[in-house]
Amino acid sequence: MLIDDIKELYHITAIANVAAIVKGGIFSHNIVQKDKIKAVRIDEQGVQDRREKKIPGTEKMLHDYANLYFDAHNPMLSKRRNLNDSICVLRIEKTVFSVNGVIITDKNASRDCWFKTIKEGLPLLSKIEVLAPYWNDLDLIVRKRLAGIKCAEVLIPEAVSPKYIVGAFVANTTAKAEFEKVSSLPVEINTDIFFY
Repeated sequence: MLIDDIKELYHITAIANVAAIVKGGIFSHNIVQKDKIKAVRIDEQGVQDRREKKIPGTEKMLHDYANLYFDAHNPMLSKRRNLNDSICVLRIEKTVFSVNGVIITDKNASRDCWFKTIKEGLPLLSKIEVLAPYWNDLDLIVRKRLAGIKCAEVLIPEAVSPKYIVGAFVANTTAKAEFEKVSSLPVEINTDIFFY
């Protein structure tokens, strides 16, 4: 994958969190816990338990990073389709790559994956697999591998500054109305990203 293949990056969150995010940023799991920041969680506890690990070659834990996706149309968003009225996908400028210490993964970081710098890792990612519209395959092993790749991550140390957030996508008019109550960020309905 090349940097030019990436239009923007994405963060999936509850609309109820947007006002705080626009004000303070997208914080790492550890900062949210330490500072007791009130947030509506849409993650799975089992997945968060698997993310309690140290990133190889660093002294940092995975939970010390805010996570973004290369493609929001992924298994995480698919599993949250029942929340379509109350979640959004925040759109993040790819200039966030300029933040010192950014790490990327080849799969969802809760899985067995590699952690690399942008320079090392980006050329190893397959644009076709990461940005593929679907990850279905008749072979269960292949399907599991492709699902992990669709959730390849961009890990930002501590927090993503609000200055990188340029807008949001939502699933429907209900979510759009809820979003507009809490933020003046540009928001649009994007049925190609969400699942129904």
